[in-house]
Amino acid sequence: MTEAGARVNAVTSAVARQVRELRAARGWSFEELAGRSGVSKGMLVQIEGARTNPSIGTLCRVADAFGVNIARLLEPAEESTVRITAADAAPVLWRGTHGGAARLLSGLGEPDLVELWEWRMEPGEALRSPDHAPGTREILHVLDGTLTVTVDGVDHEVRAGDTVEFHADRPHGYGTAGDEPVRLTMVVVTPSGEWDRRTRSHEPRPS
Repeated sequence: MTEAGARVNAVTSAVARQVRELRAARGWSFEELAGRSGVSKGMLVQIEGARTNPSIGTLCRVADAFGVNIARLLEPAEESTVRITAADAAPVLWRGTHGGAARLLSGLGEPDLVELWEWRMEPGEALRSPDHAPGTREILHVLDGTLTVTVDGVDHEVRAGDTVEFHADRPHGYGTAGDEPVRLTMVVVTPSGEWDRRTRSHEPRPS
């Protein structure tokens, strides 16, 4: 197995373990988690069995339902004063059709959920994201190229050196604008609490 394949397997196994433990801790059935997250029961069974590499959208929905962030799904929380993540240890959770990639660099779980991402998008690539839990905000800083950020169906052009902040609890997406690759850093901040997509309600996270 290649090194890249081993990293993918490690991520898949970590997600399987965390989803299984989080669901068991809450006493939820697959049907309950499916209803809360909007992810099908069949997909959840595949995830817990480590038989699939879920998309970034699926991970977001499952994490929102549990009231955690994606980083929590990837590995157990560690009590450490200082934590350094090696450059090649950050998992790639999105791959574009032309070679682009998004890596989750780090995540914090208290008191709010914070994620730090590194994105590289090649010309012609785009991602459409469903709405996140209420109160979620995203901050993007474009390092190279020009990015089109779409929020509620409205396009916003963000050039190299620019920073954009928006409410991500509504449909949004990102795409390259022009013939140059785009490189950016992203911070996602989500209030604590479980999100039930059936009732559109936000509940305190269990202690």
